Amino acid sequence: MIVIGLTGSIGMGKSTVAAYLRGLGIPVLDADRVVHELYAGAAVPLIEAAFPGTTAGGVVDRPALGGRVLGSPEAMKRLEAIVHPLVRAAEWRFLRAEQDKGTPLAILEIPLLFETGAGDLFDAVIVVSASAEAQRERLLARTGMTVEKLEAIVAKQMPDAEKRARADYVVDTEVGHEDSRQQIDAILKDIVTRPPLAYQRWAALQDI
Repeated sequence: MIVIGLTGSIGMGKSTVAAYLRGLGIPVLDADRVVHELYAGAAVPLIEAAFPGTTAGGVVDRPALGGRVLGSPEAMKRLEAIVHPLVRAAEWRFLRAEQDKGTPLAILEIPLLFETGAGDLFDAVIVVSASAEAQRERLLARTGMTVEKLEAIVAKQMPDAEKRARADYVVDTEVGHEDSRQQIDAILKDIVTRPPLAYQRWAALQDI
């Protein structure tokens, strides 16, 4: 099975690209959705222990947690040390299940793929990209988004130019949906010619 990483900075159009891929019948696991599930499950007691008062009613109070970690690199590292291993375990369960089904191609949608050092775990990485102006416009149109929050989030992420440089493929979402879909179709035709090596890398990590 070929394992693909899908990434890109916030507001670049990852969700739209992922939805199109799912529509083609390709399984895509959204790491952000995994985190949401963990914040109502396995991560709750661990986060409460590390950041007392940031959970309530058996779920993580995301605004309270955000207030504790945003702007504090040390606190963010503590949170990541809790959450990242749980997310990685969920990703492996997903890949193993798809491998068992005989799925030819599976995708992990990971916003902080490069930031978490996961770039070498894939047969190819697709970066979803747009201009900084388009990104800013999209984000500020979101309910509850402020300039300050936007800047804090973007500052935590690797610059788009560096992600593009590290990518095996880039999808430009500023050109319209139809053009973006044509880009994706062309990428998929090329990806399926790649040797499927990444799954074994994931499997080897589980033995460590």
